[in-house]
Amino acid sequence: MEIPKGTIKEHTIKSNELGEEVLLLIYMPANFSPLYKYSLLIAQDGRDYFQLGKIGRIADEYLFEREIENLIIIGIPYKDVKDRRKKYHPAGKQNQAYIRFLAHELVPYLDKEFPTYHMGSTRALIGDSLGATVSLMTALHYPHTFGKIILQSPYVDDQVNGLVESFTEKGLLEIYHVVGNQETVVQMTNGKTSDFLTPNRKLSSIIKSKSITYYYDEFNGDHTWTHWQPDLKRALKMMF
Repeated sequence: MEIPKGTIKEHTIKSNELGEEVLLLIYMPANFSPLYKYSLLIAQDGRDYFQLGKIGRIADEYLFEREIENLIIIGIPYKDVKDRRKKYHPAGKQNQAYIRFLAHELVPYLDKEFPTYHMGSTRALIGDSLGATVSLMTALHYPHTFGKIILQSPYVDDQVNGLVESFTEKGLLEIYHVVGNQETVVQMTNGKTSDFLTPNRKLSSIIKSKSITYYYDEFNGDHTWTHWQPDLKRALKMMF
């Protein structure tokens, strides 16, 4: 039997925080009905998650088999590498504005437009590399708004670790965290290389010391979609 496919539509919303129009890629399940309530998965690197991660296809399959709860996926694409760094990197010029956009503008819009639960425990953020970093930072700032985070090979620095160390809320966050055991020399967009594995292990040990529901794994591979794509199946099933 053929699995019914959900639809992905483009939509833009105006962000006062960022001072620009933000493009959204909105995945609606094949059996969408306003009579049901839906959890939300908000993906940084949005186009990558649909095209390279095939996240829509995975959701189609799981929703058809009733292996995950009702889910709407919102992808937020970046315009280019500079735009991505500006918004996602902890030191990026628009990093704080982007985090406020997610919490103060995007969530109220989604809750108004779609039949959602209006609860942090039913909203998840996902990202790879710097997209994972800003997802984590956002949930740490707004744990009552975003209760779940899927981190695929996040960029981790002292600022990120410091945010986790100073996090004191109990029982609000659920984190899924993976990194590759070969991510020791990762090519950065600025031409330099960076060790991702060691800082991720340090981040993991800090998270484990907190009152956070936490899953951590090191996959056999490097900092590419070759490994993040198949990992999405486990991530979605564990979180939803």
